[in-house]
Amino acid sequence: MKRTLFALLFASSLMLTSCLKDKSPDPKEIALNEDGNIKNYLAAHPEISATKDTSGVYYQVISPGSGTHSGPNATITIDYSGQLLSGVTFNGQTDYKGKLSDLLRSWQISIPLIAAGGEILIISPSRLAYGTAGTSQIPPNSTVIFDIKLKKIEQ
Repeated sequence: MKRTLFALLFASSLMLTSCLKDKSPDPKEIALNEDGNIKNYLAAHPEISATKDTSGVYYQVISPGSGTHSGPNATITIDYSGQLLSGVTFNGQTDYKGKLSDLLRSWQISIPLIAAGGEILIISPSRLAYGTAGTSQIPPNSTVIFDIKLKKIEQ
């Protein structure tokens, strides 16, 4: 009797777990959806003439700055502000200092495009920013926009 009950419970649990589907979003689907959202955002904001990098990040060099550009191991000092595509501001800081290789992937891609004194607008898909986890202020899978002024580069 115990064996029959155990076999029945085991079989039932196998059937239930096989019926459950993985509810995690498909990364390719998220990327396509975000790219569409970015294109819609840009269409609604014709004052922005962003270029799409092969990584998927969009950027607009507002001012190129002058001098050398940062390498991956450079420590940079920036002023920045961040917002969601909806326009909700989530973060900003003046005189933020950090090693470029430790920062968001979209920043690693875009900041080397300008020199000290330059400014860049970055529209980043979630996979190059805060990803599927998000933060307390940023929902998961959120496209984010940064306005960054590069103040100083230490190679």
